[in-house]
Amino acid sequence: MEPIVSQLLQYGEPAVRFKVLTGVLGQDPEDMLIAALRMTVRRSPPVQALLAHRDKEGRLPYHAYQKWLGALWTLVQLADLGYPSDDEDLIPLREQVHDWLLSPSHTRNVPVLQGRARRCASQEGNAVLAMLTLGLADERTEELARRLQGWQWPDGGWNCDRNPQATHSSYHETLIPLRALALHARHTGDPASESAVEQGVEVLLKRQLFLRRSTGEIIDPAFVQLHYPYYWHYNILYALHVMAEIGALGDPRCARALDLLETKRLSDGGWPAEAKYYTVYRQGKLRSGHSLVDWGGARIRRRNPWITADALAVLQAAGRLNAV
Repeated sequence: MEPIVSQLLQYGEPAVRFKVLTGVLGQDPEDMLIAALRMTVRRSPPVQALLAHRDKEGRLPYHAYQKWLGALWTLVQLADLGYPSDDEDLIPLREQVHDWLLSPSHTRNVPVLQGRARRCASQEGNAVLAMLTLGLADERTEELARRLQGWQWPDGGWNCDRNPQATHSSYHETLIPLRALALHARHTGDPASESAVEQGVEVLLKRQLFLRRSTGEIIDPAFVQLHYPYYWHYNILYALHVMAEIGALGDPRCARALDLLETKRLSDGGWPAEAKYYTVYRQGKLRSGHSLVDWGGARIRRRNPWITADALAVLQAAGRLNAV
C-alpha cells in the first residue's frame, strides 16, 4: 500500500477516510464497518457546520441555490462526504430544493432557441445526484431526470447560453447532468437516461476532457486547475471521477487528462488545491460564495486531503496506482 493511502486512513476527518476506503480500496459503502464510519461522518465538524443554521423546521434560511449555503449545495456536499442515506432529518432540505426547481417561475424559465433548450442543467443535475445518493429521491426526482433528458442538445450535452448562435454544449453544464443521469440509470434502469449518458459522454471524450478539437489547446485554463468542492465548476479531476463512475475511464481519450493529473502530484504523494471557488465564513453577515467549512484553501505546494483522496481513487480505477 502506498504511504499516502495509509496516511489518509489515519486522517482525523472521517469523510476523507470514507473516500479512501470506498473509492481507493474498493470497500462496499453498505458494509457494516463503513456504515458505522458514515454515522461518524454525520457527527463530524464539517457536516455539523453545513447544517448548523437550520431553523426549527429543519430548513435553511437562504434561497435553495444561494452559494454555497443553500439547501442544494448542502445536500450535494453531504452526498459527496458519505453522509448516511435515508436520513429523514434532511427531508426539509429536499423540500426546499424541489419547491424551487419545480416552481412555476423556475419551470417557465427555459427558453428554446434554434431548437435548443437554454437551461443551467447543472442545477437539476446536482439535485438528482444528491437525492439519489442520499436516499431522498421521490417522484419529483424522476420529473427532474425527465427534464434533463428533454433538454439535452443535439451534440449530446447541455447549455444555458441564450445566444441563439450557440450550438455547442457547455462543459460546466454537461458534466453534472451526465453524472446524475448515469446514477439515475443505475438506480432505475431507465433506457432514456442510459441513452442520454451514451450521447453526453462523447461531448467530453472527443475533446479528451480538456482540449480543443481544432487546435489541441487547453479549452480553459480553469479546467486543468484542481479544486474542491467542485460545486458546478468543471475540472479534469472531477471529469475523470465521473468517467470512472460511468465506466468510461478506460477509453484512450482519457489518457491525456490522466497523464496531466499524475504530473500534479506532490513529492509527499498527495495533490494540492490549485484554485478555490469559496470564501471561508469567519464573522459578520453571511453572503453568497461563503462556505461554512474550510476545505483547505488553494495552496499549490501543500497537499489537500479531499483532492488527494479523489485523485487516488481515479488513478486506482485507471489501473495507475498500487493502493492495495
